[in-house]
Amino acid sequence: MNHLSRFRLLPGAAAAIRRLNEAALPVIVVTNQSGVGRGYFPEQLVRDVHDRMNAELLNAGARLDAVYYCPHVSSDECECRKPKTGMLQKAARELGLDLKKSFVVGDRHSDVEVAHCAAARSILVRTGFGEGELAWHAKKWAHRPEFVAADLFEAVEWILQEVQR
Repeated sequence: MNHLSRFRLLPGAAAAIRRLNEAALPVIVVTNQSGVGRGYFPEQLVRDVHDRMNAELLNAGARLDAVYYCPHVSSDECECRKPKTGMLQKAARELGLDLKKSFVVGDRHSDVEVAHCAAARSILVRTGFGEGELAWHAKKWAHRPEFVAADLFEAVEWILQEVQR
């Protein structure tokens, strides 16, 4: 995302997050934003996008508990850039989360890997980069997602079923 005007919530995303809110499950966004480190866009843009995302979610009756982002590039070797677990560890400390009882939903293999590294459960969504990740890279993945969902709503439905078990 290199301009605020390009931000769009995916269809069904707010409803899915609202379902998690209703189930009293925390919803946290963790995102790599190496465009900041590469100088493609200012860090303020990341904050502005997150503010817009939060506002649109609130307008739709949903909310996030926290948002964490890593502005670094891979060569910085920071602890926060996925698939390293720094952002998840910080969320766990700040929000009292048990990562072993948590789910990571994402559209990149790095999301699957960060879940594995944190002993959380992983779900890959086919939206965003997900379909391409599966088609072009899945055969060489060391760790597979526990579930592949069409979109965030299907991922949330699976999570809710798993939590009920």
